[in-house]
Amino acid sequence: MRTYAIGDIHGYLEPLKAVHDMIARDDAARGGGGTLVHVGDLVDRGPDSRGVVDYLLRGQAEGRPWIVLKGNHDRYPPRFARQPDWIDPGLASGRHWLDHPLLGAAETLASYGVEIRDHARTHADMMRAMPEAHLSWLEALPLWHLAPQALFVHAGIRPGIDLSQQSEHDMVWIRKGFLDHAGDHGLLVVHGHSPVKQVTHFGNRLAIDTGAAYGGPLSAVVFDEDGLHLLTESGREPIAAP
Repeated sequence: MRTYAIGDIHGYLEPLKAVHDMIARDDAARGGGGTLVHVGDLVDRGPDSRGVVDYLLRGQAEGRPWIVLKGNHDRYPPRFARQPDWIDPGLASGRHWLDHPLLGAAETLASYGVEIRDHARTHADMMRAMPEAHLSWLEALPLWHLAPQALFVHAGIRPGIDLSQQSEHDMVWIRKGFLDHAGDHGLLVVHGHSPVKQVTHFGNRLAIDTGAAYGGPLSAVVFDEDGLHLLTESGREPIAAP
C-alpha cells in the first residue's frame, strides 16, 4: 500500500495543487493506487481557505482517494457558526477566533467575501456567505487515519492512551507530553501542527508541517515498499530514522 501525506495547508490553494500534481506523477509512475492523507489545518492565515475547502470537498465527492483530517483551525468556522461565543480552550490567550489576529480568521472570512466587524454582524455575514456544505464538511472531518505504515493525526496523541480513548482536544492541539516523549507509540505517528524547518523524523514520530502558513514550503511524504521518502520536484529523497 502506498500512502502519501501532506502537511498543514492554511489556505494556500496553488501550492496544494502543485503538491497534488507532484504526488500524481509519482503515483502514476509506480502503477497508481496510492492514498493521500492531509493532516489538517486547511484554513486560516493563507489567501484562499474557501478555495482549499472547495477543492478538497469536491475531490472527495468525485471519488478521489483523499483523506482529510481535522486540525484545530478547521474547527473555528463551524464552531463560530454553531456557537458564536465559543473560545478554543487550547488557546493560551483565551481570545476569540475573530479577535486574535494571528489565528487568521480575517483571511478565511475574506476568502468568502466577509469582513470582520462586530461578532454579531460578522456571524450573520458569514452565515450568508459560507455554504452549509463547507461548514458541515469541516465539522465532520475525522481526527485520525490508521495505515499499515503509520498513524496520521493533526497534532499528535497522548502517550499511553488507547487510540479509541484519545480526546479530540489532544489530537488537534497536543504539544507538551507528545513532542517531548521519546518512547515507542507502537507505530510511527505522522503529524503537523508544530512547524519544523524541514520534514523531520524523531524516531517515534514524523513532523511534516514545514510552515506553509509562514512562507515555508508545503511538504509531502510517501510510504511504500521502497520505504519512507520526501517528495520533491526532482524526485524522491529518503527519510531515515535517527
